[in-house]
Amino acid sequence: MLTSIITFYIFRCLDEDRKIEYKAAVKIQSWFRGCRVRAYLRYLNKMVIFIQKWWRGYRSRRYFRKMIQKRWRGYYVRKYIHNYYALKKYLEAISVNNEIVRNELQEYTEMKENEEKRKDLEKKEKEKKYQARKMHYLLSTEQIAGIYNSPFRKSPDPMELLLRKSKPLSHRQQQMKSPFAYELYDWPTCKRPPTFSTAQPLPPIGRQKPQGPFRDTAEVLRQRYKPLEPTLRVAASINSPLEKNVFFIPFLPFSSYHKNEKYDPSIHRSGKYGQETYGVKHFREVQPKKWVADKVSHCKN
Repeated sequence: MLTSIITFYIFRCLDEDRKIEYKAAVKIQSWFRGCRVRAYLRYLNKMVIFIQKWWRGYRSRRYFRKMIQKRWRGYYVRKYIHNYYALKKYLEAISVNNEIVRNELQEYTEMKENEEKRKDLEKKEKEKKYQARKMHYLLSTEQIAGIYNSPFRKSPDPMELLLRKSKPLSHRQQQMKSPFAYELYDWPTCKRPPTFSTAQPLPPIGRQKPQGPFRDTAEVLRQRYKPLEPTLRVAASINSPLEKNVFFIPFLPFSSYHKNEKYDPSIHRSGKYGQETYGVKHFREVQPKKWVADKVSHCKN
């Protein structure tokens, strides 16, 4: 009997303390699980921070790597490849050299021009003296005044004075060619030296060469062999209208090429549609009030 009472008391005490123990166990478990979850979250946060640190470091290094390379390449190119001061010095040297060359070329051009002028003057002077010797027969005499010594002038012509100073050509020198005929190719309007005929000359005619103020041979040949200067009408092509029409051939299908096509009636219509061919209609003025009869009589020829 006593044993059952003790057992009952023990179970009763256990039932009373069960709720307290259960709540204590739940609280302990919640604290333990909370500590474990918070520790895991701290670990995750730490890992996230670690990953973000490395990722941001990688992006920053990549950005600054590009910036450093850009700055370094710009510095290297400016200093060793496209050096501004070296290029400026080089261009200044080229400018000085160009100025020197330009001055030398200008001096050379002036020298050549002066030389050409001197040669032209010498040539004209020689030709003038040669013409004076050739036309020495035009010199004035005591009885008759020459063509260069007009009595209506105060002083004689300079050609008259030159004729007085020069000596006449001998008969053999007069038969020779003018010494200035070989310089015909220097004439500026000639494109190339004239090609004269290489045939053998005919034997001389047995008569004396006519004397007189004839034109020089070089001047005559210069006029004969001057280049052709055609007019606009002569220079135009004879086929220019045909060549002009060839340009419009590709545009014929898009122009009035289809206007003369006849209308093809369908099988459902028997009537004729479309304009008659040109030549059937006669554009005459008709006045029915002046008709004698009601109908027009068509006379057949």
